[in-house]
Formats: sequence, C-alpha cells, structure tokens
Amino acid sequence: MSVMDIFGDEFNKYRSPLVSRYASKEMAYNFSDRKKFTTWRKLWIYLAKAEKALGLPVTEAQVAEMESHAEDIDFAMAAEEESKLRHDVMAHVHTFAHCCPTAAPIIHLGATSCYVGDNTDLIMLRDGFDILLPKLARVIDRLSNFAEKYAGLPTLGFTHYQPAQLTTVGKRACLWLQDLAMDMRNLQRAREDLRFRGVKGTTGTQASFLQLFQGDHDKVEDLDRMVTEMAGFKKAYMVTGQTYSRKVDIDCLSHLASMGATIHKICTDIRLLANLKEIEEPFEKEQIGSSAMPYKRNPMRCERCCSLARHLIALLADPLQTASVQWLERTLDDSANRRISLPESFLTADIILSTLQNITEGLVVYPKVIERHILHELPFMATENIIMAMVKAGGNRQVRTLLLHN
Repeated sequence: MSVMDIFGDEFNKYRSPLVSRYASKEMAYNFSDRKKFTTWRKLWIYLAKAEKALGLPVTEAQVAEMESHAEDIDFAMAAEEESKLRHDVMAHVHTFAHCCPTAAPIIHLGATSCYVGDNTDLIMLRDGFDILLPKLARVIDRLSNFAEKYAGLPTLGFTHYQPAQLTTVGKRACLWLQDLAMDMRNLQRAREDLRFRGVKGTTGTQASFLQLFQGDHDKVEDLDRMVTEMAGFKKAYMVTGQTYSRKVDIDCLSHLASMGATIHKICTDIRLLANLKEIEEPFEKEQIGSSAMPYKRNPMRCERCCSLARHLIALLADPLQTASVQWLERTLDDSANRRISLPESFLTADIILSTLQNITEGLVVYPKVIERHILHELPFMATENIIMAMVKAGGNRQVRTLLLHN
C-alpha cells in the first residue's frame, strides 16, 4: 500500500469531532465550504443585479448566467487555482468565470475580497444564531416543565456544598432557568445587532464604486442599501475598514461563552446531585456506565456538556486578541484564527444545547432518597429555629449560636 493510498482514506485523516461526532447537520452545513462558496456566488449575483439596476453595463444575460451556475462549484478547479494564485477569493472568481464566460468581465466588479469574505461571515453568524435560538428555547421549555412539576418537592439546599436550609427541586431548577433566560436575551440581542458589512472598498471608503458611478454619491449609497437588503439585513455598518470591526466577533462569541458558563454550572449541579443519587440524567436501557463497574450510572451527558463548555469559554480569548491587534484599516493575521474560532464556537454551542435538551427531557428524581437526606440533616437545621426562640425569650443570639455550634 502506497503513502497516497493511506492518506487517501478519510479515516486516516484528522477530522474534528465537533463535526464527525457531535454537531447537528444544520450547524455543520452552516459553516461548510458548500455554504461558504455558494454564498460568495450569491453575493456576486446581488452585486451584479444592483449595479445593473443602477445603470452600470451589466446585462440580464450575464446575471441569468451567474444565477444558473450559483450552485455547481468545481471545488477541484478552485483548489488548483488557489494553489497557483495563493488567493482564495480570486481562485473562486476564476472558477465562477470559467462556467460563466459571458458574465466573467463583471464578476466581482468594483469589490474587494472582504466584500464576499466578511459579508459571508456575517451571514453565517446570523444563520448560526437562528439555529441556536430555537434550541435554547426548547431547553428553557423542558426545564420550565421540570421546575413546575417539582415546585413543591422539598430538598436540601447546599451552600459551600454543605447541607443548608431546605429549598425545593423546582426552585433550584429556577436558578438554572434564570441564567438560561439571560442567555436567551443575550443571544437575541447579538443576533439583532448584527449588520451587513455591505459594499465597501479596500479601506472602507467606497472610492472604487464612486469611480464606477462617475462620482454619483447617491448611487453608491443605493448600491450599498440594495445589496444589504438582498442579503436579508436591515442595516449595514456605517463605518468599516477593509473588514467589519472585529469587535463584532467579540460581541457574538462572548455571549456564546457566557451561555457555556451557564450550562457548565447546570450540568455540574446535576453531576453533584447524581453523586447523592437524588437526581440523575437519562440512562438508556442498554447504556454502559463503566467497562469495569457495571453498577455505575455515570452522568456522561453532563460531563460532555462540561467538557465542551470549557472549550466554548476558552475560545473567547481568540476574538479578544484578534480585535486588539488589527492594525489601522486591517491586517491579515485575523483570517486563519477566525476560520477556526467562529465555526468552533457555534458548533460547540450547538452541541451542548442539543445535549442539554436531551438531559432536561429525561431528568429522573428520587424523592425517597431526597427525603432520607432531609431527615438525616433535620436536627441540625432545627438549630436556627431554636436560636430564634431563645432570642425571643431574652437570650443573646451570638452566645447561643456559639454554644450550639460547639
């Protein structure tokens, strides 16, 4: 077997487990090459349509030719072109032009690489939020049902992971719900705050388009507005460099990381309660908890959420550092980092939400175990009532507390 045979086998190559093992098909597609490069072609079509409508020499036949080839991407040709040109956008311009010979002269007319690159990223971010928000809503719904069902079931509360006063199973779930509701607010806000980069020039000045339209400022502004609307955005950023501000990435990923912290806390709580055998995550009939200890019922789903939530939280360092080192109108040291950090944040958030939904749909509560723990601690919990009764009878609270404590 040759080296080429070995490396030609997909199972001999590293594949991110975020895609191969965990993430949903819709989120994996959202950050796929297919979605990315078909979006580039759509953006070139939007640009051509708007330029035609505003009087530039673009014909209906050229637009129709581009539209007929929006989906049939020759990825092998694009890869070969990129290996020669060392430029991914121009490689795809050439590949698109190859199947659209009539439209070739006007593809990418007046645009810079970030016209397709940044605008596509913003579309993916927007669509990523649209995938996550319903999943978060479902988790909140399932957990709300759980909280309502167990609103009146007393259980030991814990502070410092030491038995404290009573709470209820439902009340504790409301602590989780409140955090998730804050995450819903944050994700909705981040999604609604997203704008389109729009049709800007190499340094964000739109000078190239002003030249195309022979100094007509109104047409340049109309072009920006028309393409923004075609892409499904209400607004474009008023000011950009060559790229949209990388603060936008911080805004998006910080809310995802914050949600990761919420889910880590929820799943850690469930893991602690599983150790007490008060509550446990769903455990399938044929599931194996341990290869050596078959009696074990490990909280594997919660552990997975905690593990991936740490990754989601850690990813926030990338956009923070990237935004801080963007020089003047732009520098390219953002590119390779963002190819990893943006998709991985959304893929990871997608996975932990799907897993948490599964957990919250099948949480198992053991009231008898909970009752036994309460009864064991009840004499100690009664001390607060005893102290208050002593104070009412004229005693000193601090002295009584010290005596009872000792």
